[in-house]
Amino acid sequence: MTHKHFPLDDGPQFHWLELDEVTSTNDFLHSFRPVGERRITLVTAEYQLAGRGSGQNHWESERGKNLLFSLLVHPRHISPERMFVLSEVLALAICEAVQSFTLHPSSFTLHPSSFTLKWPNDIYYGDRKLCGMLIENDLRGDSIERCVMGVGINVNQITFESDAPNPVSLAQILGHEMERRFVLECVMENFSRYYGWTEQGRLDELHQMYLSHLYRKDEKHHFIDENGPFLGTITDVESSGHLIIVDEMGKNRRYAFKEVAYVMEN
Repeated sequence: MTHKHFPLDDGPQFHWLELDEVTSTNDFLHSFRPVGERRITLVTAEYQLAGRGSGQNHWESERGKNLLFSLLVHPRHISPERMFVLSEVLALAICEAVQSFTLHPSSFTLHPSSFTLKWPNDIYYGDRKLCGMLIENDLRGDSIERCVMGVGINVNQITFESDAPNPVSLAQILGHEMERRFVLECVMENFSRYYGWTEQGRLDELHQMYLSHLYRKDEKHHFIDENGPFLGTITDVESSGHLIIVDEMGKNRRYAFKEVAYVMEN
């Protein structure tokens, strides 16, 4: 394990721990207790033995091909009622980072608007999943004591062997491999900036930015909830993180995470 310290333009240094192999970077940070609290702690791994997605899902990643990392922050300035903004910060940081690599002249046929945020915090390219996140908060009283934010970004993997229905990598999108460190540096620059916005109280501004990138917003699509399939339109995500879908009868349906699923259409 190696330790590094890197300055960020708009705040204190962040602590970077580089691991070769770990069960999962989130599990590592849950047990990690740094000497002295840092604004941001980053841990990366070349391979995860038991990479986790949401729920019981497993995150597939070929050794040395993708970005596997977790962040530890102590967002005591954010109330538990607004903790979804941490998902928004990370999702925006990653979405804008991957968008930036499509703006190069060699990628002129790509459209940055094809990268969207699928509620609650996946990154999609078209209808294919580029990045997944797992965000876990430890609450103490009326504050968020610790937030561990796990990320898997498909960078250079070409073949996916799991039963995940729609994975895609940056290499597949761009037609060539990417230097993973460049992608990580761009993500961290964006994350530090937007996390700084939360410290400045700019939560509503971040929320509106999240909505502007939202996958399938204001489009009619099929969904399924505990009562069965239905046709509806995503109109909003509340600041609490609840998804609002208007069904064909004009009724607002409000969902927490895992209470509704997208039907991926061919």
